[in-house]
Amino acid sequence: MKVVGLEGLSDEQVRQELERGARFVLFQYCISLFVVTFKRSSGIYFVRAGEGVASRAFGYSLISLLLGWWGIPWGPIWTIATLVTNAGGGKDVTADLLAAMAQQAAPPTAPVVAGGQPPHV
Repeated sequence: MKVVGLEGLSDEQVRQELERGARFVLFQYCISLFVVTFKRSSGIYFVRAGEGVASRAFGYSLISLLLGWWGIPWGPIWTIATLVTNAGGGKDVTADLLAAMAQQAAPPTAPVVAGGQPPHV
């Protein structure tokens, strides 16, 4: 999975940034085609502590403002929801991403078969 903003950072540097308050966020947008409305999320962005996200959120909010409100009934509802999420700094997915990374890094466990014993290889 590609995360925008991690380019050139070591795992240790990322950990230090997270301790300082950095976070992983995504932004939302919606597009409507009169009777069908799609609500989607951007890729994940790494945002350092104190770094603003307004410029990143603006493009996704603009897409929703121009193309999102057309669909009835979900267009206006999801357009407002995406604007609120983006204005609040995006959706923070730090905990979810760190949990997924920890799960991938964990060594696999041996499968257990009936009787509670791992299979013999």
